Amino acid sequence: MAITLFKNPALNDPVLIASWPGIGSIGTVAVDALRRSLEAEEFGGIEPWEFFYPKKVLIRSGVLEDIEFPSSRFYYKKMAKRDLMLFLGEEQPSDGGRAYAAGEKAYRMANLVLDVAQQFGCRRVYTSGAAVAAVHHTARPRVWAVPNSEHLIDEISDYDNTILMSDIEGRGGQGSITGLNGLLLGVAKMRSLEAICLMGEIPIYLQGLPFPYPKASKSVAEVLAKTLGLDIDWEAISAIVEASEKEIEKLYAVFPAEIKEQLDKLREASRPQSADPGPITEEDKRRILEDIDKLFGRESKED
Repeated sequence: MAITLFKNPALNDPVLIASWPGIGSIGTVAVDALRRSLEAEEFGGIEPWEFFYPKKVLIRSGVLEDIEFPSSRFYYKKMAKRDLMLFLGEEQPSDGGRAYAAGEKAYRMANLVLDVAQQFGCRRVYTSGAAVAAVHHTARPRVWAVPNSEHLIDEISDYDNTILMSDIEGRGGQGSITGLNGLLLGVAKMRSLEAICLMGEIPIYLQGLPFPYPKASKSVAEVLAKTLGLDIDWEAISAIVEASEKEIEKLYAVFPAEIKEQLDKLREASRPQSADPGPITEEDKRRILEDIDKLFGRESKED
């Protein structure tokens, strides 16, 4: 059996919030922060055997003791009105060695998550990930939203610090969401479930770095908390954001002058009351990414 449930909580019209790792770990950090603050209880998971290779083999005294796989866990929290379900995947399953979920394994996992959600009466799903944007790290990250139904657009327009992805300037109403955080949105639509993906903005010059961007995670968590009426203690995630900001400033300090010159355009564009710094062109974005790749000794790769 692919699903293991060791508790059977009686939930009242629950909302599911689900996330898997992606750029900047934005979704998973946001959902985990909610889980910790609410002290949500684990009640089950998805067995890993058909989805993942072991990530660690433990050997003691020359004998194999245990095999550790990526986890895929469900949590719940009883609330005053609608109850809450959380799902956190430690890794995205994929076929063919891709970085993000794709293929039959991903589709099966998305359906298993929604099987559990619907088993407990869930009709609304939120997912979360990253929105790579031409913004500066000193700015408050906005949250880009993508609903799976037109009737959700008016609701999203009332969310604080949130903009529809289709309304982002220069996107022409188009876009894509990579991996399971996007796939779940589509699978939910196929199963007649309302679903919204909330993506926190991450600066384009930080997208390839191997550490989280909790500032955007906090923006996502704030939207979810206000929308769902969650009473959250923000102290822990705020401390993580503060520590992250200090590390980013250290990194920023070693950028060559030619990179900082490009990034200063993003800083000025992020200030609502600033004089017009001129547009951030596609050429500017390309140069920023090329300079960052050179700085870290990476070869530039096309998507």
